[in-house]
Amino acid sequence: MNLQLPKGTRDFSPEEKILRDKIVNTLKEVFEIYGYAPLETPVLERFDVLASKYAGGAEILKEAFKLKDQGGRELGLRYDLTVPLARYVGMNPNIKMPFKRYQIGEVFRDGPVASARYRQFLQCDVDVVGSSSMATDAEIIALIYAAFRKLGFEIVVKVNSRKLLNDILSYCGIEKEKQEAVILSIDKLEKFGINVVKSELKQQKIDDKKIAKIIDITSANGSNQQKISQLKNILKNSEGLGEIGQLLSYLKNMGLEAEFAVSLARGLAYYTGTVIEAYLKNSSVKSSVCAGGRYDSMVGAFLEKGNYPAVGVSFGVDRIYDALLEKQKTTQKTTTKVYVIPIKTLNEGMKIAQQLRSAGIKTGIDLMERGPSKNLEYANSLGIPYVIFVGKKELQENKVKLRDMKSGKEEILDLQSVIKKLKP
Repeated sequence: MNLQLPKGTRDFSPEEKILRDKIVNTLKEVFEIYGYAPLETPVLERFDVLASKYAGGAEILKEAFKLKDQGGRELGLRYDLTVPLARYVGMNPNIKMPFKRYQIGEVFRDGPVASARYRQFLQCDVDVVGSSSMATDAEIIALIYAAFRKLGFEIVVKVNSRKLLNDILSYCGIEKEKQEAVILSIDKLEKFGINVVKSELKQQKIDDKKIAKIIDITSANGSNQQKISQLKNILKNSEGLGEIGQLLSYLKNMGLEAEFAVSLARGLAYYTGTVIEAYLKNSSVKSSVCAGGRYDSMVGAFLEKGNYPAVGVSFGVDRIYDALLEKQKTTQKTTTKVYVIPIKTLNEGMKIAQQLRSAGIKTGIDLMERGPSKNLEYANSLGIPYVIFVGKKELQENKVKLRDMKSGKEEILDLQSVIKKLKP
């Protein structure tokens, strides 16, 4: 049998999984410090929920995995965690608002397989439902800074507003029904350059004069305040521009800042206001490592009543992993802290291992009764920091021999002294 993984999927070795878990656990800590509660939803959703016109839009739906259960019901694997959140809030209308949740789980996309693009990947989201205040968006940006600081990275956060982009396009004479497609092209300005954007806009039957106007405005340079001043001169009473000003003011109040990027749009159809992207400084990982924004219409549409403003971001665990790996150079191969080597004393060794585990120390033991040199080689290959030799001579004195694998230093200690030394 030719053993192969399904295309677009991958295994994670113990050393990869340990580092990924470190990232996820660090993010969880920060989310909970900021008052977010965990939520878990099924991997399977009804296909009509995923296909709702209020969900991710045609560009994502064509990549959704679709299946039927034995009762003939149409189901799909979730392609993000935002649609399940909207569905959950819609099914639980008595939730106290604002509802602040985080969710970490696998999502699935049946898209083309390319380098670093997978059909199953981990998504890690924080969202707030029920608050339209720009203070909420500012707090999420503060959370992003806190998370990357805790992971050991410096970042740049970029912000814009989809409302503002709509106002700019209306000012440039673009009809409402064409604006979404134009916005998706504008989003490529920084990544692919002016010529690509011009070409796409021409294909959308936008005339050269309007294209020049759009590119001139969305390519605005200078400080945040200079960009705001330039836009105030041409846009009267722009709600989106007002919200950007509020957001930057709240950030300043918290001792933080973000770069106002007029061409930033994010690709998904459900964004309605603020859009946010975070990039690492001094890293070969150039793509955004955290991104999201406001989607004020989706939850209310699922409920079919009322207004449920919502804002959230997703952390790119895979990209953060790549950046951490580049930074650390080496990875941990096991979580085991100490390895017990019985020397013809297996029963006593097993008893000692259990006592160490009861004290909360991550402990392994040789159950195959190999010689000391083979066991030391094994412990060394996994990077286990300590080994304990359990010999008959030491046992007669109610002691064991503890070796620090890094320094090679050995000590004869009683078990309580070992526990005191190794206890986390």
